[in-house]
Amino acid sequence: MTEHDPIPARLAGLKTMPTPDLKQQWRELFDSEPPAFNRRYLESRLAYRIQELAYGGLKPSTIERLEALGEQLDGGNEMVRRRRTDDRLIAGTRLIREWQGVEHTVTVLADGYEWQGRPYKSLSAVARAITGTRWNGWIFFGLKNHRCRT
Repeated sequence: MTEHDPIPARLAGLKTMPTPDLKQQWRELFDSEPPAFNRRYLESRLAYRIQELAYGGLKPSTIERLEALGEQLDGGNEMVRRRRTDDRLIAGTRLIREWQGVEHTVTVLADGYEWQGRPYKSLSAVARAITGTRWNGWIFFGLKNHRCRT
């Protein structure tokens, strides 16, 4: 006897759900207003929350381990934890950018970036490879507003 699990269908439904409905689900699942992030962010966080509520969250031992690792990095100082002093992206981060109808995914490495299986030293080099023109890579991937100087 197998029981039908509705969670995979709920997760699949997020992809086709109108944005206002995603925001309503956010309100219901998080009991707060949705953040002003893009649709993909809303989908991924909602998918995690749906699974967390259905199957349970992280084990207490995992939470303790993550907290211990965080303390190793910042000495337990909450202010350090909340503030990043550098602009480096965390290795493993995936940057996704659509350009002329094609979605491009770049993976952040410890010493550069990878796009289409090739290493690059800078985001600007990746942006140049994608577009054929010179770009500030941080602006091209939406990591920095071109109007800001920070």
